[in-house]
Amino acid sequence: MTTIEDKIKKAETRVFKAVFPNTVNHYDTLFGGTAMHMMDEVAFIAATRFSRQRMVTVSSDKIDFTVPIPAGTIVELVAHIVHLGTTSMKVQVDIYIEQMYAEGREKAISGTFTLVAIDEHKKPTKIIK
Repeated sequence: MTTIEDKIKKAETRVFKAVFPNTVNHYDTLFGGTAMHMMDEVAFIAATRFSRQRMVTVSSDKIDFTVPIPAGTIVELVAHIVHLGTTSMKVQVDIYIEQMYAEGREKAISGTFTLVAIDEHKKPTKIIK
């Protein structure tokens, strides 16, 4: 039998992206809004993989931008479920930077997103665990 912990582990989602010039600001670093867009998308995927239900984002908690993400780097977004409620869940998303031509990686951004399961009438519904 699959436990909740096993389902949470299986729902962890990792996405890699390259930071291209069209996604950076005048400082040659990733736009904050672009980073948040990517984080929300990965949070949605992790929540959907866990529940296999319709999920919508209802809030994002504090998002910490601790290291700028320069153009020409690779980023890895890692999403994992950190809390399950009756109709909602919290998904932690971290973005790590990797230089394209050097070893090593560093956490750059971290935030939490709350998503809610909805029914066919767009009303909150219980998350199937």
